[in-house]
Amino acid sequence: MALATSRLAIVTGGNKGIGYAIVKDLCERFDGDVYLTARDVGRGEAAVGRLNELGLKPKFHQLDVTDTGSVAAFAKFVAHSYAGIDVLVNNAAIAFKAAATEPFGEQAEETLRVNYFALRSVCDALFPLLVPGARVVNLSSSAGRLSMIPGDELKRTLSSPLLTIDQLDALMRQFVEKAKGGNHEQFGWPSSAYSVSKVGVSALTFIQQRAFDVDPRTDIVINSVHPGYVDTDMTSHKGPLTIEQGAEAPVYLSLLPAGEQNVKGRYVWNDKTIKDWCKC
Repeated sequence: MALATSRLAIVTGGNKGIGYAIVKDLCERFDGDVYLTARDVGRGEAAVGRLNELGLKPKFHQLDVTDTGSVAAFAKFVAHSYAGIDVLVNNAAIAFKAAATEPFGEQAEETLRVNYFALRSVCDALFPLLVPGARVVNLSSSAGRLSMIPGDELKRTLSSPLLTIDQLDALMRQFVEKAKGGNHEQFGWPSSAYSVSKVGVSALTFIQQRAFDVDPRTDIVINSVHPGYVDTDMTSHKGPLTIEQGAEAPVYLSLLPAGEQNVKGRYVWNDKTIKDWCKC
């Protein structure tokens, strides 16, 4: 089968909320094929149908970011169908509600499994398919600031320019272990699993950019972004921003021009300004 000649953009968790709005915006602005991916085939195809009614033509592929088989199958599909990936937006995530009754340790394990470790596995599978000049966006949060971590030693470790992915993985696993033991606060962790997961995503982004900086494929840029407090299921529709407003900064980062040197390996706010992750 001949490879498609068109450029390729992929959005995880694209059937609703900010992910859906990112797909919509990319369909209007990206010169190439845009894949809306979702765990549930029915919901994903329904979202594509709604966009078709607007005259947009996204493509659909099933992708459960927490299922290694699904991730591998999607990576194989991409490798066999396209010359490579030009844009990857890691949007899929979960958040337990404040009224959730699950034990905190259980919430910590599931939140980190989806928001951090599944994102890691998607990167592991798809990063080899990125082309020179590719743009990657990791959806973080205002809760993903370093200041959300109470422990000074943890903050020093997480912000170290020498931090490795293996070390970061170990820290995320440590949080889950301590949360299950009920003594996470004694080790400098907050009582917000969502915040820890997004701090992990932010820290991971800096490590990934350092790797891309020495990659033989030139001009690959990755940033993490706080999309704003958006009216979605995740916020129980309390956010003041529309999903379209929440998509603005992620799409901006997806379409950064060739040779971008400033907005690169950064933590970016929803107004598209760069924030000092260690101080904000």
